[in-house]
Order: sequence, then C-alpha cells, then structure tokens
Amino acid sequence: MLENMFAAKELRALASRRAKSFDFKSVRNPLVDEEVAEGWETIKKNKTTTRLQRPKPPDKLFEDRVWTLLYRLGFQFLSGVGGAYQLLNPNDAKTPANQIDAVAIDNEIGLAIECKSSARPRKFADFSKELAKHTVLRENFAKALKVLYPVPHRRPSIFTFWSTGFIYTENDRTRATVAGVPVLEESDLAYYEGLVSQIGEAARYQFLADILRGRPVPGLELTVAAIRTKLAGVTAYSFSVSPEYLLKIAFVSHRARGKPSDIDAYQRMLKKSRLRNIREYITEGGMFPTNIVVNIADSKWVSFDRGKQKETDGVSTFGWLHIRPAYRVAWIIDGQHRLFAYAGHPLATRSVVSVMAFVGLPASEQARLFVDINAEQRKVKQSLLQELYAELHWDADDPEIRLQAILSKVIQAVDTQLGSPFQGRILKADDTRTELRCISLTSVFRALERTGFFIAKVKKGQVIEYGPLWDVDNSGTMARTSRLLTGYFEVLHTEASSLWDKGAGEGGGLAMNDGVTVCVNVLKSIVHHLEKVRGYKLRDLTNDELLKVVTPFAIVVGRYFGGMSGTQIGQFRSLRGTQGQTTGTRRVEEFIRGADPSFDPPGLSEFLEREKAQTTTRAFQVIQRIEQALQVTVLEELKQEFGSEEQGWYFTGVPKGVRKKVDDRINEEGGKKGGREENFDLIDYREIMLANWTTFEPIFARGKGSKDARTKWIVQVNDLRKPVMHASKGVSLPITEEQLSFLEETLGWLNIQISEPESTEISIE
Repeated sequence: MLENMFAAKELRALASRRAKSFDFKSVRNPLVDEEVAEGWETIKKNKTTTRLQRPKPPDKLFEDRVWTLLYRLGFQFLSGVGGAYQLLNPNDAKTPANQIDAVAIDNEIGLAIECKSSARPRKFADFSKELAKHTVLRENFAKALKVLYPVPHRRPSIFTFWSTGFIYTENDRTRATVAGVPVLEESDLAYYEGLVSQIGEAARYQFLADILRGRPVPGLELTVAAIRTKLAGVTAYSFSVSPEYLLKIAFVSHRARGKPSDIDAYQRMLKKSRLRNIREYITEGGMFPTNIVVNIADSKWVSFDRGKQKETDGVSTFGWLHIRPAYRVAWIIDGQHRLFAYAGHPLATRSVVSVMAFVGLPASEQARLFVDINAEQRKVKQSLLQELYAELHWDADDPEIRLQAILSKVIQAVDTQLGSPFQGRILKADDTRTELRCISLTSVFRALERTGFFIAKVKKGQVIEYGPLWDVDNSGTMARTSRLLTGYFEVLHTEASSLWDKGAGEGGGLAMNDGVTVCVNVLKSIVHHLEKVRGYKLRDLTNDELLKVVTPFAIVVGRYFGGMSGTQIGQFRSLRGTQGQTTGTRRVEEFIRGADPSFDPPGLSEFLEREKAQTTTRAFQVIQRIEQALQVTVLEELKQEFGSEEQGWYFTGVPKGVRKKVDDRINEEGGKKGGREENFDLIDYREIMLANWTTFEPIFARGKGSKDARTKWIVQVNDLRKPVMHASKGVSLPITEEQLSFLEETLGWLNIQISEPESTEISIE
C-alpha cells in the first residue's frame, strides 16, 4: 500500500510553506537567544512570542522545489510532509515501509521521485545499486496505484531520480535508459519552474512528454478531415483540431533547456507577456488565419484514408487522417505562443486551430523552416542563428559546415553541464549579460573554429587530413571536444580560481571573451607541440588519454594566470580584440617556454624578437628621461646649496671619488663630450645624494629604511641601463615587460617628485 498521500486541493497550506526558501517558526521570547544560537534569525517580535526564520538546508530546499513543481503542474494527488511510504510487503501491514521523497499521481501517470543532493559535484558511488532498488519497488508501486487510484486504462508507473550536484557517466545514463528510469537534473528543474511560471498547468503536457516519451496517450485517438500533399518531397497534412487536443500531443524542445541530447532544441522560451496578449485576443473573439506548423516524428502515428472526390490536381488529396497520439509525437515548429495561449482557457475545447503537420521532417529542416518563417517577421537575431547552427547543419554533407554545427552544440552543452567551468557562463541570444554570464557563444565558436583542432588539411575543397579532435561521427566529435575543453579549463580554474570566479567583475579578466580566446589559442599551440615535437598521434588517443597529455601544460597555463598581480591582471584585461588576443597568447606561450625550452609554437620566436626590439627601444627612451631628470635636478640643487661656481657645487658638493672619475673621463676624451656637468654617470647621482642626504632626501628618497635602501631604485635603473644602452654589444638579457613597467613607474614617480619648478618635469610623449 501507499501511505501519506493526499488530494492536491488539501495541500494548499503545505504548498505555501514548501515554496519558500526559508523555514519559519514562532517561539516564546525567553527562548529566542537559544534559537538564534542554532542559526535562526528574528524577523518579528511580538508581546510574548517571536517569529523566526532560517534558510532551508540545500537538500531540503531541493526536495521542496521538486514537490512544489509537481503541485504547480496540477497533479491530482501528492505525497505529504516527509514523502510517501510504500510497504515492502503490501500483504503485511507490519512489514517495514520504504520512504519515497515525492509522489505525484493523476489519470496519465503515477510518478515516484527520489531526490538526491550533493553540495559539490560528484559521481554516484554505485549507480547500478540505486537502479536495482527502483526496479524492486516499481512493481509494488504499480499495484498500489491500481487499488488506490483506479482508472479505466493502463496508467504508466514511473520511478525516477531528480538530482543536483551529481554527475552521471555515460554508463549511468545507459543503465537508466535500459531500466526505464528517467534521470532529471537541476537544469531540468529550473527549466520546468520557468515554464510553469509562463504557462501554468499546461506545462504538465511538456513534463509528461519528457517522462513518457513515445508512449501512447490513452483514449485520445482522433480522426479528422484533412488534405494530404507533398512539400519539398515531404508528406504534409492540413487539418483543424481543438487546441486542447493539440496541447496534449505537442512538444517543444526549448533552447533554454540546453541539454546536450536535445539536438532539436531550436524554439525559444515562451514569453509570459506575449501569452497574456494572445489570451486577451482569444477572449475577445480573435482568430488565427495562419497554421500552427508541427512535425509528427514517425509515420506510425498517423494513417490516411483517401476520400471520394470528383477530380484531383495530382498534388493534393482529400481524405480522413487518423491520429494515434503519443506523448512527444507532434513537435511544434512554429506557433507555440498561439497554442499555449489556449492552455487553461475556457475556449480551448470549443475553438479550433489550423494545423500544417509534416511527417518525418528531419531536425535540420525543422530548424530551417523555423528560421524562414520567423526571419520574414524580423524575430530572429543574428546571434540566435549562430546557436541554431546545430539544428540547421547537423547532418550537412560538407564536413566544414557540419563542424560548425558540432561546435555550436558543444558550447551550448558545456554551459549546462554540471561541474563544467563554463556552467552558467555562456551568453546566448536570449540571456541577460551578467558579471559571470559574459562569455559569448560566438567568441568561443570563432576561437575553436579557426584552429586546426578538427580539420588539418583541405585540398580543392576536400578534407585530406582531420585534426586531433575529429571523431568518427558528430556525437563522437562532440563528446571528444567537450571532454578536452572542460578538462583543460577545469585545470585553469583550479590553478587560478579567484581570477576565473570573478568573471567580468572587478579584478577579473580571464573568464571573458578575450581571456577564453587566448586560452583556446594556447591550447592549439599545446596540441601542435605534442604532435610536432613530442611525436604524439593525438587522433589515436582516447578522450581521457588526450586530456592526460595536455594536463601538464594546462597546469603551467593555470599557474601563469594564478600568479598574476593586480597590476598584471589589469594589463592582461586591457588586451582587447585580435591584436590583444595575439599578445596575450604569446605571453602565455613564453611562460610555458620557461618551463619547457622545447616549446616553440609557430610565430612565438618571431614575436618575441619583435617585442624585444620594441621593449628595448621604449626602455631606452624612459632611461634617457630618468637620467635627464636626475642631471637637471641634482645639479640645480647642488648649485643652490653650494653656489653656481664649480669651486662651490662641484668641489664641495660632489664626493672626491666621483670627481676623479669625471675628470679622468674628460681627459681621456679630450673634452669632446663636454665639461664636468655632461660627464656624470647615472649611478654618480646616487653617490652625490648619499653625500648630501639632508638636501636630497625630500626629493629622491623612495620607500622606507636607510638612505642606501631608499636610493636603491637608482641602482636598479642603472642595472637595466647596461643592456639597454649597449644592446648592440649583446650585453646581458633582453628587457622584459615587467622591467619596462618598473622603469615607467619610476619615471612617473620621479615626475611627481620634481614637478616644481615646472620646467624640470620630464615626460614621455
């Protein structure tokens, strides 16, 4: 037997409580402090009692969300608090009972749900054991339904998992399919919560279509007058039917759902405001002269008897269409808002809608027809077309076009995949941009498409060599690409979690369009290195083996980003567009070369040579200006302190060792490089400062500590001066970006220190 079950109309109060994300209770005032210590929060204090609230634990919240959805879908009977209880032996009331988290029953289905939650993404320890338990319970559950809730037809009894935080392997999903146990996830829950908010109880038809895919709808056989014709070689029927009937057999795979298996998900989520406007139009007696266009998946669901007619044009035939309806049998290509506006409307049974029903139309043609119809009405965005590539070209003969379909589907899949670093990050046509959802589908699409991952060589329009991510078919290529993409970026996320988690927010810059593009570019270079230098035949590796050989390089890439300072993050984020992406890519590749000197992707050495020359030129300009600033300011301060005559500023203010070096240089050059003012070295100014510290401390002291420590910056500038001023002699190492940044920062500080008088300020144009 089945216990703790109630009619839904009796559970209004429970539904109100379970729909909230907080638990509530009232306690006597003296007990408030004790409850607050247990995590409760005061929301209202009365004379003798206090109202408290506390967030529901995640597992309870998830279970309540599932139950609340079933209530809102309009099931007739639901389990009460704590779920339903099924006796293990229905013939013995004293035997133990099995608890079922949520049970929902109506005339179409008996549904038993086990809710499973995990705080962090993880796999099932033993999924086969979980399935075995369901199989044992299902038979007794079906028997209980026959006794307690009889119906005149055979009603399916379904056990299912609804989980959050659990990752299902391909083997898990295969076992579930074989056992007839639907597997639902957090993304499904969010989808149906959104759908029921839009169309109310009519969402139950969509839900049943998903759970009972392909099963006949009891008692709904129908025969209608119809015209049969052929359009583009595909059989199609024109007929009229009540909206209520069509609602029960129709199904729309919305793109908002985003499941990787839903190749046919070309429709957009229903808009509540549009439904409301159409409902008002229907109420006022409005009619729809255009067809609702559907596709009946298989010809086995329909048959046609030709009627008597005087003559025929050979194109159209009048007759009687017999529909043997099943859940998920009629896919809506166009007209979802017109149809679902009738959901729950009094006229749904009395009105009729015109239908154009194709039979067996391929998914790509369905999507193409959807685009053709809507594009003429200016409703399809260009970005939406990018997302629809999976449906438009999934079965294209041209492998390059088919690749675009695969990539479109991969990117949409990783956005919904539990545990994926891209989960909730991909910005699609109908999404609102946020600090986290800011990686456009188009940017990732382009980054993956223009690499050599899939098609290595093409000659005269023919592919003569495939890349390491190409598999035997679309699904294989999609799985291989998803595995490498998510695995690679998961390593980056682990090594640079703070940077990745900030998205486009302050201090972020990696999980954005340009950052992701840079990382994909670097992945291409890693793949090139593994094949050309390490000698791997990557196409021969399994998906896991491929990720394994890439991972050590991914760790280095992750550490590059994870080790960035705030200033470096800002500099990386400022690298925008194609040129910025190229520079960012080369920076990461250079870092990898530091860990593996054999890492030499095409173009890196040439880039570094060009950059070395540019960086050295820039450093030369900066050091010149620092030196000019020191010469002007130091000598002017000496002259003001000791007099403008050499007997004063030179012989009194300049240390003896520096004077000897200056005079020796003048004698060696025969005075060709000027007098004493023109023959100081940069480092000499530090010696002058140290000898006259009281005079120069307010101007040139930097940082804290002794005077030696506070003038160390001059030593650092002088050390960098050697390779810059003598670059042609091959002295030392090239100037790095970090060293150039130090020089520019020092010049900026120096300009501020010597800004008075104005004539001494030095800047770079």
